[in-house]
Amino acid sequence: MVLSFGALVSIRWYRRLTISTSKLNNEYVETIVECEDCGKAVDASALPARCSICGGLFTIDAGLADRISADQLIEDGSLLSTTSGVWRYQAMLPRLPADAIVSRGEGRTPIYRDERLAAFGGVAQLGLKHEGQNPTGSFKDRGMTVGVSHAKSVGATVVACASTGNTSASLASYAAAGGLKALVLIPEGKISGGKLAQTIAHGALIVQVEGDFDVALSMLRSLTDELPIYLVNSVNPYRIEGQKTIVIEMMEQLGWLAPDVIALPGGNLGNTAAFGKALIELYQTGLIDTVPKLLTVQAEGAAPFADYFDSGFDRYEPIVAETVATAIKIGDPASIGRARKAIQFTNGIVARVSDREILDAKAHIDRCGIGCEPASAATLAGVRKLAGAGMIGPDESVVGVLTGHLLKDTEAVLTYHLGAGIDESGPLANRPISIPSSMDVLRNTVLDALSG
Repeated sequence: MVLSFGALVSIRWYRRLTISTSKLNNEYVETIVECEDCGKAVDASALPARCSICGGLFTIDAGLADRISADQLIEDGSLLSTTSGVWRYQAMLPRLPADAIVSRGEGRTPIYRDERLAAFGGVAQLGLKHEGQNPTGSFKDRGMTVGVSHAKSVGATVVACASTGNTSASLASYAAAGGLKALVLIPEGKISGGKLAQTIAHGALIVQVEGDFDVALSMLRSLTDELPIYLVNSVNPYRIEGQKTIVIEMMEQLGWLAPDVIALPGGNLGNTAAFGKALIELYQTGLIDTVPKLLTVQAEGAAPFADYFDSGFDRYEPIVAETVATAIKIGDPASIGRARKAIQFTNGIVARVSDREILDAKAHIDRCGIGCEPASAATLAGVRKLAGAGMIGPDESVVGVLTGHLLKDTEAVLTYHLGAGIDESGPLANRPISIPSSMDVLRNTVLDALSG
């Protein structure tokens, strides 16, 4: 269902005040929600979209102890903690009432290793952690289980997001599972069919906005300032808490031995911020001894953060984004400030790659039987580019994050492989062969193809 903004005025909800706490060593401590820029603290049960003093974003201090052992981190043996790769790490998350938690068994995603991809990337040790194997096919489910659960715990009845596709699919699913209404703003005509289909199927109210993602998010943030609607974009600090479990789980899978580099795509930069927060907390609590560099990779046509990095974080200018990687087609990232802090803390790098480099990297990932959507492949493309430039050493260990499933953007697959002409398709294009219904032709065609 697609409605205008005027239809939203009838939305009603109520808030139920709760205390948000975190459990550690059988003790409960109050969760502090405060502005990252000016330090203003707010009630965790009435979370605004931005700071009323400086307009900054909020962050969460869950009151972690100075030291945590791996056993303390994952000691909870509840059904939820054994099925969810997010709530497994409750000791590092804000504590929410058990009856408010909405989970679909998210997380527990694999790290794939393939020598062919390591060779393509130019490094000896490469792992790809595939977040596309979450319930709705993207990493967004990790943040959504925490964000929607917090919304439910405070009595929200309507949750909302602006989206290029994956966030909307995840929000629609988790809202439906939690019995909440979902409102989604999407840039008109600029979302893949697979992602839109998920959002429609799960029953969200979909509003198409003239303009790009940045326009949609700006309008939604203004709307949530006026109406009692719970915003679940990555400006929401509870989303960041869920997304940081990608890195926590990664470190557990690696035996708490941090790689030299963690690479990820950069769009709205919520993951860059979340990864930085996770690494700070893991290091401060003693779960890891060294801090890996973060490598955030943007598409050339949507690289305002890379421009900012190149200026020494001196000049930031939003742009009008354009890239085939629609999941990172964002020209004015909402998490720019906290992403900068993550890069600075980890002595990280921000790089840019072309759409051709993204699609060729994606084709290599797909050919190894793993598969991903275009934005995910920016990870491998960035590793390859920096390794070729000597900015990542050949002996350094790298774990890249694939953020979305292959089927999230089948249009990109078909365009790459079935371009209108040979020159328009990629170097690894796999074009079907058409033949007449003749056994001789079939036999010769197959023999010729398999002998190549």
